Amino acid sequence: MRSLTIPPPDDLSSISDIRKPENMKFPLMRNNILREDLDAVIAHLRQDDPILTNGANVRAFEAEWSQWLGVKYSVFVNSGASANLLTMAALRIRHPDGGEVIVPPLTWISDVASVLQNGFTPVFADIDPRTLGMDSAQVLAKITDRTRAVFLTHVQGFDALTDGLIAELARRGIPLIEDVCESHGATHGGRKAGAIGWISNFSFYYAHHMSTIEGGMVCTDDPEVYEQLRMLRSHGMVREASDPDVKHSYQQAFPALNPDFIFAYPAYNVRNTEIGGILGRSQLKRLDANVATRNRNLFRFLDRIDGKRYFTDFKREGCSNYAFNLILNDPDDGYVQRLMTKMRESGVEFRRGSAGGGNQVRQPYLKGIVPDDLHRELPRTDHVHFYGFYVGNFPDLRDDEVDEICRLVNAA
Repeated sequence: MRSLTIPPPDDLSSISDIRKPENMKFPLMRNNILREDLDAVIAHLRQDDPILTNGANVRAFEAEWSQWLGVKYSVFVNSGASANLLTMAALRIRHPDGGEVIVPPLTWISDVASVLQNGFTPVFADIDPRTLGMDSAQVLAKITDRTRAVFLTHVQGFDALTDGLIAELARRGIPLIEDVCESHGATHGGRKAGAIGWISNFSFYYAHHMSTIEGGMVCTDDPEVYEQLRMLRSHGMVREASDPDVKHSYQQAFPALNPDFIFAYPAYNVRNTEIGGILGRSQLKRLDANVATRNRNLFRFLDRIDGKRYFTDFKREGCSNYAFNLILNDPDDGYVQRLMTKMRESGVEFRRGSAGGGNQVRQPYLKGIVPDDLHRELPRTDHVHFYGFYVGNFPDLRDDEVDEICRLVNAA
């Protein structure tokens, strides 16, 4: 991206183009839940009295996911947004006085919303164009004595971490929280994203690398956090803890309470179901192969789009591509309009502004919370907001289809 002089358009209502996939030749996602996944659910439902609420398949999915990711503990919840919420709730237990959490401006709303909902103040750091994640130098420059965590998003499948950031956060004792909701299988230094920080969050929404329809996972190696997450997931009930010592300590401290109904925290009900667990276990079997296919598609796409017009110097190492990014090198409002027209006419579904609809600090939910002109301090994110798009990449996208998408966007 050679120029960062960004003239805001007069009409922000065009910042996103939402079209129904059935009208699209090239949708954002295709065939993400296969017949074999549905057959596994049907086989379960054919039992005389199948358990449908949180049960054995949920526990098995958590264990299999932990093994795949390389962590000790995972907690299956009903969405990636709920994973964000529980993570911030666990952080709040440690910091009831609040404080600051450094967050990306290019992310999904639930990251920032969960920070606000738990009484923390979001502090925004601009992005690195090669990863679309927060620039490490800017993150470190934002740290104060009120910083409680760095909540980093691996955007669109790119590895957003640097060794320097990891080392400096460890030296300062500041927790790293990883949002890996659209980057399953991304790696940094040979380790999977989500197995590096204190806590990590995943989403299994339909359009992501794997789907449980709705669903999410919170992962950690911290046994205390794990027990708290289990309780926070289910009304704060102590009986949800897996450690007998945790249950016993609460029963001893509150002998007047029914031991089955001790509520440690003012928490939530964000459990998932056996159907979600079955789908997750089925889909996990082909996740690695799907990641490899997505990356092959991405490299083909980047090698064929017009590098003079579009940014192509993304960090390929460790990526697990979620979608094809189309980011103009230079601000060009006329070309943006021609590109959108070309994609609409050609049946290419797209999202303008990339992850989460663009620059979060421009959203109305942050009015009165951050300065109205904060976007001026985030020029790289603002560039993506106005001059960036993504289009669908998925495992059954054929080479000739990738090539056709490239021809279409190059001809705009």
